[in-house]
Amino acid sequence: MSVSDQIGGPAAPGPLPGTGVRFGGLRQGAAHFALLPLRLFLGVTFLYAGVDTFTSWGPFSDAMSHQSMEVMLEFSRSTAAAPWLVDLALDHPGLFLNGVAAAEITAGLLVLAGLLTRLGAAVGALLSLSFWLTVTWTSEPYYFGQDLPYLAGFVTLLLAGGGPLSLDRRLATRRHRTGRLLFGP
Repeated sequence: MSVSDQIGGPAAPGPLPGTGVRFGGLRQGAAHFALLPLRLFLGVTFLYAGVDTFTSWGPFSDAMSHQSMEVMLEFSRSTAAAPWLVDLALDHPGLFLNGVAAAEITAGLLVLAGLLTRLGAAVGALLSLSFWLTVTWTSEPYYFGQDLPYLAGFVTLLLAGGGPLSLDRRLATRRHRTGRLLFGP
């Protein structure tokens, strides 16, 4: 017995209104939208982290400025898997802090909107990987470190794309209908 039969019968025939997408039941519909929660979580989280860095109410506000970041990086340098990344950040703390915040905002916005999702996911994956190789490398057990789940989520989006409720999909559908390239002549 299928899931849709258990909750009241087969799925309604035809596409969902306004989507043009046919579903064979609840299970197929859920699978169709499976990437949406991941996109929302990663997009909101990274957008918030980036904005948080530039505002006065976040952890990198006046109370935790470049000095605090430098102390954190110096503390993690001896145990980091990539100490050269820590050295690079310590050599240019302002550029590093602002660059990370801008990259977080960019990754968050792109993933959240589903526009150039794979590019946003690649930026998020690189950020998460660099955080893991520097600051959270020594988390024990490893699953206490927060950067690996973010990395896994971004790699999933990098491989799968934005899914059905994304601007990428909408633009691809429009290009397919008109037969034109998005940025071409």
